[in-house]
Amino acid sequence: MGEISIKITISDRIYPLKVNMEEEEIVRRAAKMINERIKDYQENYAVRDKQDLLSMSLLHYATAALRTENKVQNQDTAVADQVEELDVLLSDFFKK
Repeated sequence: MGEISIKITISDRIYPLKVNMEEEEIVRRAAKMINERIKDYQENYAVRDKQDLLSMSLLHYATAALRTENKVQNQDTAVADQVEELDVLLSDFFKK
């Protein structure tokens, strides 16, 4: 599919973007999540500066992304260890 032009609003600023059609929904959902996080910080903390709110939101999502990345790496390592263990068991079995 092709690229389309869309406008995304984050923290009361409009950003024109070109995205692949299949990514449009993801980009719009991401902008919505960012705006909701900003609103949450605005309502629950004594922070009014837009730059601070954006920075706090960015830190929140970057931390979540890194946690997910670490979890995936740990799962990959666990799966590799299990495959290696299974390989040893099968090798031992077929040697008999």
